Amino acid sequence: MAGIFFGLIGACVSFRAPMPKVFLRTYGCQMNERDSEQVARMLIARGYEMTDAEKDADVVLLNTCSVRDMAEQKAIGKMGMLSRLRERKPEMVFGFLGCMAQSRGDELVRDLGHVDLVVGTQKFHKVADYVDELLARKRALSEKVLDDVRFSIVDVAEEEGSQESIREHVLKPRQATAFVSIMQGCNMHCTFCIVPSTRGAERGRGIGEIVAEVRSLVEQGVREVTLLGQIVNLYGRHEMAKKDGLSPFVQLLEAVAGVPGLERLRFTSPHPIGFRDDLVAAFARLPKLMPHVHLPMQSGSDRILKAMHRGYTAQKYRELVERLRAARPGIALTTDIIVGFPGETEEDYLATRAMVEEVGFDNAFVFRYSPRRDTPAASMDDQIPESVREARNQDLLRVVDDLAHRKADALVGQRVEILCEGPSKNNPDRLTGRTPGNKIVILEGGERHIGQIFEVLVTRSSGFSLYGDPAVLG
Repeated sequence: MAGIFFGLIGACVSFRAPMPKVFLRTYGCQMNERDSEQVARMLIARGYEMTDAEKDADVVLLNTCSVRDMAEQKAIGKMGMLSRLRERKPEMVFGFLGCMAQSRGDELVRDLGHVDLVVGTQKFHKVADYVDELLARKRALSEKVLDDVRFSIVDVAEEEGSQESIREHVLKPRQATAFVSIMQGCNMHCTFCIVPSTRGAERGRGIGEIVAEVRSLVEQGVREVTLLGQIVNLYGRHEMAKKDGLSPFVQLLEAVAGVPGLERLRFTSPHPIGFRDDLVAAFARLPKLMPHVHLPMQSGSDRILKAMHRGYTAQKYRELVERLRAARPGIALTTDIIVGFPGETEEDYLATRAMVEEVGFDNAFVFRYSPRRDTPAASMDDQIPESVREARNQDLLRVVDDLAHRKADALVGQRVEILCEGPSKNNPDRLTGRTPGNKIVILEGGERHIGQIFEVLVTRSSGFSLYGDPAVLG
C-alpha cells in the first residue's frame, strides 16, 4: 500500500498524562539497529522513556527484517505474544516498523487485530508523531469505547530525502563505537533479495553531512565509526562525480579518515563489483581503515551466481580476494553464503564448499535459501527441498566453524591491539574489545580501559572469541 492511511479520522486531542514507556525491539542488520537508534532518539527528545521490560511498556515497537521468512515470523510471533499486555492497558500502542512493515503494509493491521501502527523504511522520522497521535486519541476515549474502536496508521509511502533523516544518536556513557548511515536503498536487484522493494532505490547523503556527524560523534568520545549502506561501496555513484580518479565512496573514506580524533574506520556491507582499484588501494594507504572486509560471496558456482544476478564470477571473486590481501597483508575476510538456491545441484554446492575452503574466510554467515515474495527466485523452477537445504547448511557451517577456529587459534600467544568497547554482553564482569580484524577479545579490566586502544596478550581461543591476559594492561 502506498501512502498513509488513518483507521480513525478525527482531530488529535492533547493530553497531560505522564509520558509513556516504549519497548523497542530490533530484528535484522546493523542498518535496522541504526534506524531504531534514530527512532529512540526522537522519542526520548519528546520525553518518552525507553524500557527493556515488556510488562512496563505503554508503546511496543518492533523494527522488522524481511531478508528471510524466519525473521518475519519471529516479529509476528513476538507481536502476538506482547498483545496480551493490552488486557491490563487498553490504551497501549503496538507498531511494526521497517522492512516487513514496508513490504506488507496495511495487511498487518488487517490480519493482526491489535496492530495500531505500520511505518515503512522511509518514514522512521515520523514514528514519534504517529505515536503521539495514537496515544492522544486513545487517552481521549474511555476503556469501554476502546473495546469497540480500532485505531490504525499505516505509512509506507516513499519520501524524497529520507536518507538524510537517520543522523542522530543515543550514546551511552563512554561509548567508543558508532554506526553512521550514509545511504539508503539498492539498485542491484539480486533475484533472491527483497531489499530493493523494501528500501527503495539507491540514494546517498552528502559527504559534508556525514563528516559533520562523525566529527560530532568523536567530540562525544567515539573512537571508531562504521559506515552503513545497503551496498555501501556504491555510495554516491548517481549523485557525485569521480575526483582525481577516486570514486565518491573513496572520497568519503578519505574525508572521514581526516576527522581529528577518529582512530578507526570500517564499512559494511559492500558488493564485490564495487571494489575498483581506488578502493582496494585505500586499504594500503589509509591507516585508519581497519583491515577487515565483509565480502558477500553467496555462491562459488558461476551458474548459480548468474541465476542470482550477482554480476561477477567465482574467478573474479578470487582475484578480488588476492588484490585485497596484496594491498593489506593479513586482512580479515568474512562473507555471506546462501545454500539451496533454486536449481542448485550437488555439484554447485560442492563448488561453493570448495571455494569457502580455498579462500579461508575468518568467518561466514551461512543461510538456507528462503523464498521472498515478489522476488524472481521465488517463482523459479527447481526449488530445493527444505531437507536438502538444511543438510547443506549444516555441512557448510562445519567447514566455516573449522576455518574460524583455525584463524583464531593462530592468534593465541600473540599480542593484539584492541579497542575496548565496554562490558561483555555475556559476562558484564569482564570487558570486551575488537581487534583491527574485527575479532572479539574478552578480558578483565576496569572502567578506565573502556574507550582505550591498547595491546593484550591472547591466552586462549574459543573459535569465535579470543581471551586476553589482563597482565599486559596499563
